[in-house]
Amino acid sequence: MRFLLPLIVLTSAIAVRGQQPLAQFSSKVQLVEVYATVVDAGGNPVMGLARSDFEVFENNQRQEVTTFAAGDFPLTVALGVDRSFSMAGEPLRLAKVASQGFLRELRPDDRSMVVAINDEADVIAPLSADRGAQAQAIASLDAWSTTALHDAIVTTLDRLAPERGRQAIVVFSDGVDRYSHTTAAEVIDRARRSNALIYPIAFGKTRAPFLSELAVVTGGRSFQLRDARELQPTLATIARELRYQYLLGYAPSDSVERGEHEWRSIRVELKNRSRGMRVRARDGYTT
Repeated sequence: MRFLLPLIVLTSAIAVRGQQPLAQFSSKVQLVEVYATVVDAGGNPVMGLARSDFEVFENNQRQEVTTFAAGDFPLTVALGVDRSFSMAGEPLRLAKVASQGFLRELRPDDRSMVVAINDEADVIAPLSADRGAQAQAIASLDAWSTTALHDAIVTTLDRLAPERGRQAIVVFSDGVDRYSHTTAAEVIDRARRSNALIYPIAFGKTRAPFLSELAVVTGGRSFQLRDARELQPTLATIARELRYQYLLGYAPSDSVERGEHEWRSIRVELKNRSRGMRVRARDGYTT
């Protein structure tokens, strides 16, 4: 989070490039923005909801939503591709095809980067809107080394931290992480202090519990795939979901003194649940 001296006013114009981070502070005024995803019973994005359809709670206290926007906000997204030895052969080939397809689903003004994951996180295509160069970087990937997924996620979060506006990390791996210096708990803590929605995808029969938690705390979504052939439709689902979200902004009724540090929970609810809709949003922030 960034601490700013002047008062910041949020308006509906927030849905353009140059949006502010999740929480903004003046000496005694805090403005918080939360991105929410709403899906129907079939998991499809729900469009056309109004401000009156949502309720936001901070530390279980209902907040007045003063800013509302809906639509296809500009996006900064990092795609993490597992290229460890366990992905050699057909799994890596399918991963390349699926990753290139995901990039094609992005809007022209979305910015993306590609991170190759093995025993370290290697940015093989820097943040830009040049999808052609990114696709070529993916095509050149070969299997190499082991999987340090925890370290790769933290490195990617650190890389996105200076960026403004809506952020997402989409990352997939088929291996159990035994090589990272960063623990699962440290990854969760770092993710909670970020602005990024995280979409972890795991291959195989088991999924590390922390991947589900990582998605929940950031407002993303986790997936468990039995077969690498499921990756392409899964990435297409994520790209479709990222195209339409809701931005809810509020000034907490319990204001924060500048310099104060505490965890504050966020809960976003829909007033009408009878239509089978579900909402996802990050679970809180640190002041």
